[in-house]
Amino acid sequence: MKQKTTTEKFIYECIDCGKQYNASETIYLCPKCSKENNDLNPPKGVLRIVYNFFNHTEKNILFNDLRKENFLQILPIRSIVSLPRLKVGNTPLYECNELDNNKLPFQLFLKDDSQNPTFSFKDRASALVSAYAKENKLNTLVTASTGNAGSSLAGICAAQKQKAIIMVPEKAPWAKLTQILMYGATIIPVKGTYDDAFELSIKATKEFGWYNRNTAYNPLTIEGKKTVSFEIYDQLNETIPDKIFVPVGDGVIISGIYKGFEDLLNLKIINKIPIIVAVQSEGSDNLIRNLNHKNFKIRKSDTIADSISVDIPRNFNMVKYFIQKYNGEYITVSDQSILKASSILSKNTGLFAEPAAATSFAGLLNYYHHQKLDNKSKNVVLLTGSGLKDLNAVQSMLKIPDSIEPNIGNLKKMFS
Repeated sequence: MKQKTTTEKFIYECIDCGKQYNASETIYLCPKCSKENNDLNPPKGVLRIVYNFFNHTEKNILFNDLRKENFLQILPIRSIVSLPRLKVGNTPLYECNELDNNKLPFQLFLKDDSQNPTFSFKDRASALVSAYAKENKLNTLVTASTGNAGSSLAGICAAQKQKAIIMVPEKAPWAKLTQILMYGATIIPVKGTYDDAFELSIKATKEFGWYNRNTAYNPLTIEGKKTVSFEIYDQLNETIPDKIFVPVGDGVIISGIYKGFEDLLNLKIINKIPIIVAVQSEGSDNLIRNLNHKNFKIRKSDTIADSISVDIPRNFNMVKYFIQKYNGEYITVSDQSILKASSILSKNTGLFAEPAAATSFAGLLNYYHHQKLDNKSKNVVLLTGSGLKDLNAVQSMLKIPDSIEPNIGNLKKMFS
């Protein structure tokens, strides 16, 4: 479709019908397609952002120039000053050469986004949404969350002097709820699932005029999450990996990664998109299981990976579009594999990931054990959140030894 003529920095494009809108015409979903939405299927009308900047691209753009200006030309905000002073993004990429004392035949890199200010990948989206709200004088922000997005928005809003209202399912992990409360946000536990909290937050947005951060509802969240793609490209010395393993729930993180690399492709900085592997828990596989089905079928989620436990993956249509367009791959892993992956990761690298984050590493291990990774290939695993977010999840693997009397004889017995 020919891009809509506009003097604005960017336009919105519906992932379903392709209709384009100026930024002044809509904020969240495609007005046309969203009329068809119901409670049994992923929403239609999710928007993606297309920059007017791409119209003027006739030759390669230097990645260096984009980096120097903090990628402002391909972000939907007017000034970097609008972003929080907290250091969001630019998280480390660690190379791992061996596992359990066995040298790996391929290159493995771990992108550790638990080192964001609130210890999760979600800060990338929250920071951008908050900056946009600040520029447009929107002072109250709301989101639904299983914990990470909520604690992220709460922390970012605290830094930005904005009001945050967080709706969570009542069974969300206590550590994440503690973060939300400590940041001073208003927390609203909702009886039911994440999907129930999501729907209530949408109704509240319409009723009170609050600015909504929900993933797969606010298109800016994908723009925030795409920044990890720029960093991976930069940290790999301006090369792209062969494969990137990504944990998947709603499908917004993986869409953001695709979008980031697609922007680089459109700017002729890269000439292909890496293979991106979507990894889901077997206990919450509603996105992957439906990719090749015409009629979407929901299966009740039951997984230890609470951050990616989703009955209705709200960015399903966009993920399907990207996977089909760029030959993406996908795999499900058991909860047992996720916990084992978390343990292997911690003991081999010193990186402690929550179950949702360890899911991507479990996918990598599955590929490794089934010899699906080429020798000397370059592979990235995205670690999206700290293990401190959900300590209860790993309790079944741990046993604290009985205490001993403080004398050297007892220690000798232990180590003899």
